[in-house]
Amino acid sequence: MVSEWQFEVPTAGSKRLPPDGRYMEALSSQGYGFEAAIADLVDNSLDAGASNVVIHFLRDGDRLVSLVIVDDGKGMTEDELDVAMTVGGRRGYAKGSLGMFGTGLKSASLSHADAVTVVSRTKRTRPVGRRWLMEHAKKSFECDIIDPDFAQDFVDFYQGRPIGFQGTIVRWDGVKDFPKHGGGGQTDRYLHRTVNKLGLHLGLCLHRFLARDDFHITISVQDVRTGIEYANYGVEPLDPFGYPVSGDSDYPSTFVAETASLGLINLHAHIWPPRSSLDEYKALGAVVEREGFYFYRNDRLVQAGGWNNYRQPEQHLALARVAVDLPDDPEGEVFRLTVKKEGVQASPEFTAALDKAKDDQGRTFGGYLADAERVYREARKRAGVARKAVVPPGRGMDPQVRQVIEEELPLLHEEPLQFRWQKLPNDRFFEIDQEAQVLLLNQHYRAALLGGRSGTLNDAPMVKALMYLLMQDAFQRERLGSRLKDNIELWQSVLVAAARTELDRVAD
Repeated sequence: MVSEWQFEVPTAGSKRLPPDGRYMEALSSQGYGFEAAIADLVDNSLDAGASNVVIHFLRDGDRLVSLVIVDDGKGMTEDELDVAMTVGGRRGYAKGSLGMFGTGLKSASLSHADAVTVVSRTKRTRPVGRRWLMEHAKKSFECDIIDPDFAQDFVDFYQGRPIGFQGTIVRWDGVKDFPKHGGGGQTDRYLHRTVNKLGLHLGLCLHRFLARDDFHITISVQDVRTGIEYANYGVEPLDPFGYPVSGDSDYPSTFVAETASLGLINLHAHIWPPRSSLDEYKALGAVVEREGFYFYRNDRLVQAGGWNNYRQPEQHLALARVAVDLPDDPEGEVFRLTVKKEGVQASPEFTAALDKAKDDQGRTFGGYLADAERVYREARKRAGVARKAVVPPGRGMDPQVRQVIEEELPLLHEEPLQFRWQKLPNDRFFEIDQEAQVLLLNQHYRAALLGGRSGTLNDAPMVKALMYLLMQDAFQRERLGSRLKDNIELWQSVLVAAARTELDRVAD
């Protein structure tokens, strides 16, 4: 029994315990989103001094086969490549670099692919290559050495696209997100959706770099057999502070928060103009997700929105955005960046400092939030119509539709209205489950409404949006009145007739 507390734990030697091969499997389960994983690889290209990055989707007819990220950076020697492919390998990041932990390349890649191959060359060395194959990596820590002739051919394939005298290629094979079967237009739909989301994500996270004249990202799609290029476009910067005129003439303004650990931290506070239709405002998620702090580390956006436990997000602060360039904080005393660079953990010291933060006019940070709320409320009043509050949309509604609903309508503090396809009698297009707050749609008509496409959680957005608007009264009342019941039966008849017409057309 310990009779007295010991502040230091005594040791009796040490023992080397290398990681089990399954550590690689755990590393690949970090939860990287697809866009975040690609952004992490582009960070490496920026650290290598690249001026051009090409994200290349490769298809074989209707089937997607590989994803390749190519840059014209300084490249790596064989020893440098070995360090880059080592789990936790640290190469001595320079001040201002975007890399941090030495896991991004491996973790980001193996989260989405069964194999990651890296081939690189410098001005003074021949191309060299390494590959992590997940099937082998989880059994041992042996990394494959790429055949030198293949490495040379691979570099030659991308000569001028954009590799010049030097550069690096990262190749993903067995990409988990790719459609298993590309027929019926699945591949084209996947590419359209994915390329658009990827362009927006990169345009946002790297907007400060993309606004320069010396850095470009291109996304392209090419058939490996025919060489036909299906798409090739440049990623545009998406500046979350890129409004033409401020929503309040007193802003932007810089507030200064003082912390004991890091000293002074500048908060560049903005108020967006109300009801903006710009992508810089609307394309960044739901209304309550894009308000708040936008943290930058070395000009790279690492958090887009959120109040970091300072306050709860709410619709009335939709116009408030605050840019913060993170100071150097190697010990993470005030700010700790997540490995995926998708968020910042702020200490209570930072949130406490916000209450005392002031700008050069003596205004408080709390006063700024009140101004942002005032601008929002006055704009709603000028609109002239007080819209009725609605039950919030929930599971089964497409995120983009949810976003517009949350922007346009006040929301009740109730459980969200969910959508679910279910087997119902064929003379019923829908059923209402008020207790569970679920709108059931008839599975029998699903394929016809989707035009033969495979169903997904958020499918049929047009039908669901119309049903959502029609059913508001039904889900806001404990009992259905006779008029509402009659309307529901009318809608049932019309919708069933329309759905059966769709079925007939599909059959023809």
